[in-house]
Amino acid sequence: MKTNFVKYILVAAISCGGAISSCTKLDEEVYSEVLPSQFQPTEKDLPAILAPAYASLRTVMCGWQGYFDLQEEAADAIITPVRPNGWDDAGTYRRMHQHAWTTQEWQPYNTWQNAYSAITKVNTVLSQLEEGTLKLGDINDAATAELRAIRALAYYLLLDNHGNVPIVVDFKDTTLPQQNTRKEVYDFVLKELNEVLPMLSEDASTTYGRMNKWGAKALLAKIYLNSGVYVGTPEYAKCIQETNDIIASGKYRLDNNYLDVFTYTNQSSSEIIFAIPYDEIYGKGNQIHLKTLDPLSQPVFRMTAQPWGGNCAVPQFINTYDTADSRLKDTWIQGPQVNPQTGQVAINYVNFVPGMGGLDGIVAAGNHGYRIGKFVIKPNATGDLDNDFPFLRYGDVLMMKAEALLRTGDADGAAALVTQVRQRAFKGNPAKATVTGADLLKGSTYQYGLQRPDGTIDAVNGGADIQFGRFLDELGWEFAAEAHRRQDLIRFGVFSTKKWFNHSPQSPTRSLFPIPQDEIAKNPNLKQNPGY
Repeated sequence: MKTNFVKYILVAAISCGGAISSCTKLDEEVYSEVLPSQFQPTEKDLPAILAPAYASLRTVMCGWQGYFDLQEEAADAIITPVRPNGWDDAGTYRRMHQHAWTTQEWQPYNTWQNAYSAITKVNTVLSQLEEGTLKLGDINDAATAELRAIRALAYYLLLDNHGNVPIVVDFKDTTLPQQNTRKEVYDFVLKELNEVLPMLSEDASTTYGRMNKWGAKALLAKIYLNSGVYVGTPEYAKCIQETNDIIASGKYRLDNNYLDVFTYTNQSSSEIIFAIPYDEIYGKGNQIHLKTLDPLSQPVFRMTAQPWGGNCAVPQFINTYDTADSRLKDTWIQGPQVNPQTGQVAINYVNFVPGMGGLDGIVAAGNHGYRIGKFVIKPNATGDLDNDFPFLRYGDVLMMKAEALLRTGDADGAAALVTQVRQRAFKGNPAKATVTGADLLKGSTYQYGLQRPDGTIDAVNGGADIQFGRFLDELGWEFAAEAHRRQDLIRFGVFSTKKWFNHSPQSPTRSLFPIPQDEIAKNPNLKQNPGY
């Protein structure tokens, strides 16, 4: 059962889901705007004021060719090869895999549009609060702080993916905005989050699906961890401080069972710090099951909607798992899938994919590749899942602190935290659950190299030379299919240096996506990112 606030978010999305905002068209109609002549708010109305901004994040995360696809298909764990029922889509998935995307590619453009949609909705309400046309009395400061935190989250997505973007904070300013540098966006996001921290709620029990103090701190920790990528200056000590604060609060803990974080009742998870809520009726949009499962899997899960085929795991990534790691089966649907009504095998998923296909005529069979299964599909699932997307969780907090410790010389301290995270994946096997500081100093077990159509690896350059590569492996096993992998590969120096599946290294400028060409056409103040 979703909380009342989450229901507000889901219902608000129905009315505002069609309003896709561009930062260069600030005078368009915004359906979520609060009209003071019709609305005299009290404290109980706060959810109605905040909900439209939160609802925008649903399309950011799991929307078609959105943020999830952007982070995973550009990385080394998930691909979308050509299938017998299609999935070439004019080569977009191949271009994402091979880092050959264009300035008009939908995945980065959708992330841009949806992030600015959330920003515009926040700016709308903030404008009314600042002018006094919307009066919230004693809750004004708390509402303002939470709105600014949502906006900071949206700008974090743009900081990470596009870098040099306009900072727009005045809803009524209709002039074409100037472009800001990545450093300016970075400074803005940090300033916003740090300024609102004292006014954000510390109550984890009543703020599910909302940016509370601990969500803001987890986001700060993530920005500090990637600071070396964003602005060239690592901030590991600050990352450790933010994670220490969250740990010391005692508000969150690891769930006993890994899948409790991802199941269709995961609003009860003790691990999730900030989630983006979904609902099969009121908050549609989480369609990961449709995008990954072959149509023959429909009766296996008694789904009322037929899945489409689509994405799967990169075999090289699957081969990095310890077979005793329960996350291998918890994350990936594999092997024979039995129709519970007939007792017959409906489909047998194998760890083999011949190639991306398309130009070379290769077509991956419907059973080729393990499928994403960690977002547990409930019986009789429709075309939209009830599973909320855990954007920030306690396991991430522990691993961010561990990486910061590792990079500042405390490998044993890092190992203790990694072991804590691994224990639920190796229940009853403490020897395999335990890692040492020396283990984390090793390279990656990923056999990087180009794959031939027969599955053999050509031009193997391995992962032994990756600094702290074993820790990168740990991140892959814990956070597979959670929209983490692109960012992690960039931070570990792999994104532009290694070969995997049908991908060869491209220019380091590809660590930033292009400014969408349509936005540049509308706003002459925008300049394209280097390399495009």
